[in-house]
Amino acid sequence: MGSSRTRHREGAAAVLAAAGMVASGGAGVWAAGRGFWGTLTVATFVTLWLVVLLWWAVARPRILPAAAPASDDPEGERILLRVLIDQAPGALLAVEEGARVRALNRAARRLFDTDDRVLPAPPALLADDAQRLRHGGRSWRIDRVAVRDAYGARTLVALVDVEPEEHAAEARATRELLRVLGHEVMNALAPIASLAESALAVLDRPERRDRLLPEILGTLARRTDGLRRFTEAYRQVARLPEPTLEPVAIADLFADLARLFEGEWQGRATLALAPPPEALVALDRDQIVQALLALLRNGAEAAAAVGTSPTVGLSAAIEVGRLSFHVRDDGPGVDPVHRASIFLPFFTTKPDGNGIGLAGARQIAQSHGGDVTLRSSAPTIFELTVPV
Repeated sequence: MGSSRTRHREGAAAVLAAAGMVASGGAGVWAAGRGFWGTLTVATFVTLWLVVLLWWAVARPRILPAAAPASDDPEGERILLRVLIDQAPGALLAVEEGARVRALNRAARRLFDTDDRVLPAPPALLADDAQRLRHGGRSWRIDRVAVRDAYGARTLVALVDVEPEEHAAEARATRELLRVLGHEVMNALAPIASLAESALAVLDRPERRDRLLPEILGTLARRTDGLRRFTEAYRQVARLPEPTLEPVAIADLFADLARLFEGEWQGRATLALAPPPEALVALDRDQIVQALLALLRNGAEAAAAVGTSPTVGLSAAIEVGRLSFHVRDDGPGVDPVHRASIFLPFFTTKPDGNGIGLAGARQIAQSHGGDVTLRSSAPTIFELTVPV
């Protein structure tokens, strides 16, 4: 109703302004025929008319659209927000001061089997730099946002199930492994088949049999032995048992590695050990030693290729929820072209390498819930991490 009256007033004002302009024009024509003073008088009135119209147009009150009324039921809005959060499919948690972790919705309460507090709080949730959580037999990505409200400073955490992503990655890795296996097996079988045909051919030629057959059979034996070594290497990667976690002192791991490294290299390479942290960690001692020894061997071989006194360094550090080992060598570094392939099974740039050292080390670390990554290419630094 009010808006209708406003439109009528505005319409009447427009008509009146138009009529005034027409009348002013007519008066101007009339005054032009009456001489100077008549024209001046009419022009003065027209000017006053236009000034009044302009003032009215600027100074009149404007009717603005009414703003949306503020909610008069804030409690109802809070209840609605709480319901939406509780029905969210992903687990939502709040990490509060004092290392307290609270479940904020139904998915989090179901995941951690709690009504409110998560006890004990997983170390990965308390570590600001942790990106993965292993809980309930599944892997979760941790997304964080820091907030400050009436309850103080808190960190809101959303857990995202990454099992589908990991399954897709495993499928890609399996396809790549099958491609590499097919390539390697065909490379091994082709010369074996050719040598067998050559041996059959010389059997019918006595004058060449005694001279060529021993050479052919020797080459055939070496090729079959290479195929056997390849098969053994594949079994080492494919049949890794589940880790048996037991408390182990990091100093004992370093002592094991020092003895094994010295026994393998016999002074041809130097192992520089940094003082280990004084701590007990739960891991599979034999498997972690195997993985670290593979990284040390890789570093020593790379350093020996460019120097006469190769040195490999090993250090360890414990952060919140994570144990990290760093293996550094003074070799030529990792070629950027090969950076994406060094962890593929059977990939190697060494003439006598089998390509299972780095792949096996990463598999051991991942079976512990950790990983092996290349932290630096020059100098070469590999990092093996496991949760603690």
